[in-house]
Amino acid sequence: MLYAIICEEMSGALERRMANRPAHVERLKALQAEGRLILAGPHPLIDSEDPGPAGFSGSLIVAEFASREAAIAWASEDPYCLAGVFSAVTVKPFKKVLPA
Repeated sequence: MLYAIICEEMSGALERRMANRPAHVERLKALQAEGRLILAGPHPLIDSEDPGPAGFSGSLIVAEFASREAAIAWASEDPYCLAGVFSAVTVKPFKKVLPA
C-alpha cells in the first residue's frame, strides 16, 4: 500500500537539512530503484522553488510499504529525522487516484 509521510520542519533547521541532504536523497533513490517511490520533495517556506535562506517548512514523501508500521520505521531512520530536522512526522495510508 502507498503511504504519505508528511514531515514538519523545525524552525532554524536549514543548516542541518543541508548537511544531511546527500544521505537523505540516497535513501529516496533506493526506494526509487525498488520501484516504490511515487514522489518526494520539500515544501519551500516561501513561494519559490529555491527559497534560499528562508528554508523549508517540511517535506512530503509518497511511497509503497508493506504496512504503516514499516513506513513509520523507514521514516524514523531517515537522516533528516535522526538529525533533528523535523519536529513532527505523520504517516498516513494514501490512495492514488490520478494520474492513473
